[in-house]
Amino acid sequence: MNQSFTQMLINYAPLLILFVVGWFFGTRHERQHLAQLRQAEQTLGHIVVSSERFYRPKLAADTQGELVLGSVVIAQDYFKMIVARVLSIFGKNLTTYETLLDRARREAIVRMRTQAHAKGYNHIYGLRLEVTNVNQLGSMVEAIAYGTAVHSIDDTL
Repeated sequence: MNQSFTQMLINYAPLLILFVVGWFFGTRHERQHLAQLRQAEQTLGHIVVSSERFYRPKLAADTQGELVLGSVVIAQDYFKMIVARVLSIFGKNLTTYETLLDRARREAIVRMRTQAHAKGYNHIYGLRLEVTNVNQLGSMVEAIAYGTAVHSIDDTL
């Protein structure tokens, strides 16, 4: 009994250690990315983003709208995918995929705002978001955010 337990521990310990190390570094990377997103969103907070369809801000003289977009592909780590597969068997809420989609959408909007800021715009209207799976496993998603960037003189901002 003791010898078989030792043999099982020797066989499966490396797999367990790799799983724990992968989970740790994946979670650490996700937290770092979320912190970077919060900082970028605060830095670019002066750029107003509106998703209203027929809204049009008051434009400054001699300004034209320009398409700005942000695109990102984000992959889920395989350790969280394993947890998601197990949870899906029981019909549970797949929070691992929710965080993946949230990070992808936020990163795409930050990249779009960065492009608008680099071109001197302070307002984006007509925001549209598209998110799609890149592979069949659902472990990678692409998010695209696009809208019309203008230099606005609205005082109601």
